[in-house]
Amino acid sequence: MDAKTAQDLRSELTKPAIRHLAWLCQAPQLLKSPLSFEPGRYLSGDAFNLLQAWDRNPETAPARLRETPPRRLGFYFERLYQVLLEDLLGWNILLQNQQIQSQGRTVGELDFVVHNRSEDRIEHHEIAIKYYLGFRDAGGKTLWYGPNSKDRLDLKTDQMLNRQSQRTGLPEAQAVLAEAGIVTPVTPRIFMPGYLFYPVETSIVVPDTVPANHLRGHWRYLSQVSSADTGNWVVLNKPHWIGPWSQPEPPVASQVAAALETIRVHNVPLLFAKLEQNSASGLWQETDRLFVVPDSWP
Repeated sequence: MDAKTAQDLRSELTKPAIRHLAWLCQAPQLLKSPLSFEPGRYLSGDAFNLLQAWDRNPETAPARLRETPPRRLGFYFERLYQVLLEDLLGWNILLQNQQIQSQGRTVGELDFVVHNRSEDRIEHHEIAIKYYLGFRDAGGKTLWYGPNSKDRLDLKTDQMLNRQSQRTGLPEAQAVLAEAGIVTPVTPRIFMPGYLFYPVETSIVVPDTVPANHLRGHWRYLSQVSSADTGNWVVLNKPHWIGPWSQPEPPVASQVAAALETIRVHNVPLLFAKLEQNSASGLWQETDRLFVVPDSWP
């Protein structure tokens, strides 16, 4: 599925889970590495038709797409990835969320071990969906923090490259793989799509490990937001952080005002989309997305 096809398809799909899955199929990643897994490289042209068929007749879609999304975005992302592997690619998942134990304690987990049927090899996939906001500190150094500032892009990149993706090399992991009948070499792969959010009117540095085609948004402090800015905004609640948002009705200003008050009172960042109405379809579609954060952040 090429990028243009996927973009056209997303604008047609009406069922959120299927729209999110279509986004997953071609989303740019936040980590540039020989280990990066590109699903679009393996998807056949039939994937486009299959997603459309599921959208028209949801009862024919995999059951996991019809279930209520988990509250945690990571769990929902994992569910979508499972559908991508099994139902779109037709690959067998041999192990999923397999804990690795050493002397009675957990030392790690394997997200997915799969049979890549396209290239007839066993692969270990570590996955994450991430959102990072660029922040320049007093010394001029740029750090990319998650909305929860305990999460940082440089730390996650190091963890994915040097720890998580390498876990099948642990003797304890090799024993688990052998118990599952996997004795051939396992190829590590990483899948980490997401967005980088840029501050308003501040120049920042993007790490060399991030591909140039990464998805972008913006962020600003609550004190930098005025009512003149927010006319076409809507709040994006999880799981709708995944993929671009659209809706048939115009944005409601009172909902945005309430969300901004939530940021002030509860000291939490929130994600918004800026919408414009498509003259052809009449839909209000996302043209930009931005985090608004408390003035004390990070």
